[in-house]
Amino acid sequence: MSLLSAHALATGYPERVLVRELELRIEPGQTWAVLGNNGSGKSTLLLTLAGLRPALRGEIQLSGRVLSAFAARARARHLGLLLQEDPCAFWGSVREYVLLGRYPHRRSLWGWSDGDFAQADAAIAQVDLDGRAQRPLNALSGGERQRARLAMMLAQSPHVLLLDEPLQHLDLRHQRDVLALLGKWADSSARAVCMSLHDPWAARRFCTHAVMLFDDGRWRAGPVEALLDDASLERLYGFPLSGWLGAAQGAPGRHV
Repeated sequence: MSLLSAHALATGYPERVLVRELELRIEPGQTWAVLGNNGSGKSTLLLTLAGLRPALRGEIQLSGRVLSAFAARARARHLGLLLQEDPCAFWGSVREYVLLGRYPHRRSLWGWSDGDFAQADAAIAQVDLDGRAQRPLNALSGGERQRARLAMMLAQSPHVLLLDEPLQHLDLRHQRDVLALLGKWADSSARAVCMSLHDPWAARRFCTHAVMLFDDGRWRAGPVEALLDDASLERLYGFPLSGWLGAAQGAPGRHV
């Protein structure tokens, strides 16, 4: 059974359809990249898959059930969404912030359990912030805050993570480390990740599957080794790559 699937899905606005008749099946262990130009509908697709934006047409299923059948807290135990920007100011520590990811699992009105603290601390260590756990979140750099946001998603521990540009603000080392971490998280725990990326080389190297969103509403989806060749990417982005992708080191498929 697919963890998350879309059937005949159309996303966008009444005056402009961004994605038409999408068929998507995200299975356990897979890491998906969503690729396309600015304005092609990557963020809108992720918001729609998360149930935060209504679809124009079609159906979304989460773990075999229609997405709309889930109450908000139950949905959050199955599905996590990282937005491009965090709209809320937070004045507590990094650890307190990451603990917010445990809210869907919280069973007591009196505070966090030892298991919640353990999950949060493990997530903080996974994103290389264990030395900053007690620092105020707003005292961190932009890249460190982004890693704290990713740690909160990992602490939430859903079946599927939807991540909108998770690499923004990260330096090259942490981009590599985060991509490797997400691939390992999905593969080792039979979960799945679907994230928008701007770098097709990163998608080719670290992801198992990709969905390409063209500017006219068309799409292509499948394993990266069958999808992300020079010719397909030139059609997607609208300019000649001149062998740039083929010159990148590493074979297609996930490398962690």
